[in-house]
Amino acid sequence: MSSDSNRLTGAQVMARVLERYGVRTVFALAGASQTVLLDELDKGGVKIVPSRHESATVGAADGYSRVTGKIGVAMINVDQGMPNAITGISSAFEACSPVLILVGREPDPWTEPEHQVDHDELALVRTITKWARTVHSPERLGEYVDAACRRALAGRPGPVVLALPKDFLTDIIVPGTDLDTPVTAAPKPAPRPDDVARAAELIMAAQRPLILAGSGAAHAGAGPALRRLTQALQIPVLTNAMARGLVPEDESLGWSWPLAQTAAKEADLVVWLGIRMGKRFGYGLAPRFDANAKMIQIDVHADEIARNRPVDIGMVADAALAGDAIADALAAQGYRGNPSWLKDALAERLAAIDALGRGDDGPIHPYRVGREIMAHMPNDAIFVNDGASILSWMFGVMRIQGEGGYADHFPLGSMGMGGPLALGIAAGAREIAEANGTTPRPVVLITGDGSFGFYPSEYNGAALAGLNRFVTVIANNGVWGNEHHAQPRQIGRTINAGFGDVRYDLIAQGYGCHGERVDKPADLGPALQRAFARQDRPTVLDVVCPEPESPMGNRNLATIIYSDVEETRKTHWADVAG
Repeated sequence: MSSDSNRLTGAQVMARVLERYGVRTVFALAGASQTVLLDELDKGGVKIVPSRHESATVGAADGYSRVTGKIGVAMINVDQGMPNAITGISSAFEACSPVLILVGREPDPWTEPEHQVDHDELALVRTITKWARTVHSPERLGEYVDAACRRALAGRPGPVVLALPKDFLTDIIVPGTDLDTPVTAAPKPAPRPDDVARAAELIMAAQRPLILAGSGAAHAGAGPALRRLTQALQIPVLTNAMARGLVPEDESLGWSWPLAQTAAKEADLVVWLGIRMGKRFGYGLAPRFDANAKMIQIDVHADEIARNRPVDIGMVADAALAGDAIADALAAQGYRGNPSWLKDALAERLAAIDALGRGDDGPIHPYRVGREIMAHMPNDAIFVNDGASILSWMFGVMRIQGEGGYADHFPLGSMGMGGPLALGIAAGAREIAEANGTTPRPVVLITGDGSFGFYPSEYNGAALAGLNRFVTVIANNGVWGNEHHAQPRQIGRTINAGFGDVRYDLIAQGYGCHGERVDKPADLGPALQRAFARQDRPTVLDVVCPEPESPMGNRNLATIIYSDVEETRKTHWADVAG
């Protein structure tokens, strides 16, 4: 029973539980189903960031959770809003982001025997959430919200959905759970000592060991462990997704996976630290990796161990605890690696990338955009990567130097989600800064004109919310980049692949942001300087950037390498047999 003797409204109970989890910002699409809860949160000093589309609402909560480590809260309406939210929920699920989606529904007495919506609304999201429930009693609101938050944060994080009749919010109840008990942190499984000892032996025996680190390493706070493994023990690390920046990408010890993946096949041992053997990694198989390389896999989720490829050592363990334990074991043996093999393997690729996009004459090259962003964005900036063609170009030139400095729309890869993600990251950065008495980390989003078009109205929410340290750079090539390259090879022309000359800077201005168009290489740097100096409203730079020849057909430029799984398996097992 609750120690709180006061009778509270359902909305007050929910607000109290969210407060226990440290939530000080929520993302909401305005609707009658959430009015009372919004009122209660606002009275408690919680910032409410508005949105225009439910997928963007969830995407912003996803971005918030990525930068704060807290539960992200998205508030939508169940009947109309749930179908719209699917992309955002699926993106959060694939990215393992702890997001609580609160869906308001009509009171139970409103449901007719032959109601036109006669299906189970939650069935829409059961396969893309960790947990989805309906609250059937107002007295249990606190219990259900608490359970939802715990589920979202525990083990491998992920989104959860909680539906509730909106009349519960005004019901006067005695809370059915203690509202003041501190939140207990989710347990972190430690690695078994014998697995750690065996892993250290395999690493010491390898000539070219390599560590791959993903979002699981970031969620676990494995940055210090990774930096020990690289800087003290000289083992190179390739990072992906949220793990980018845990080790500075210095082109010696720290690299991004998209840039350095072509050298992975040279490794004779690979440590998978909080990263899944998915399609972008060739499923862990040849030809992306040596078929005979030793494999050590560490993941908090047992189902991921040996998915697609057998491993020599599998540890169901927290990435930070396992990383530290392995570093301790190697240090005790006086181990020190030699990472030069990786840079040698990438020399031709780095030279090919470096040679492009350097001139001031002609159109702005995508590499020029990335290099100018790198040169002008503050050291503590958070870089968000979106789009298709422009995203793959950015993988070639962007180097992330700081922890928590990167996000993108993968693994789902739904274009346009970068905008909502960046908005939520900006809101989370502001919350952290207010708590610490510091200046918010600036957020810079690079996106294509196609991807920007999915959720442009969210910039109205960014302006209304005062997210003023938020810079968006649109690479405006006037086309769907991938179709622009692929269609002529298939049908000899393009069809349904162009946009015309759209003034995205004017669209941004219409939503209350600062907008500026840039069409000359020499003007890009000064425009970025102005954008990062502004602190009165969000800024959108519409950069005219005609699509150059695709990097996908050039092995030295390609950063997203597509591989058919069946052909990959045939290659892998043929190499093993050979």
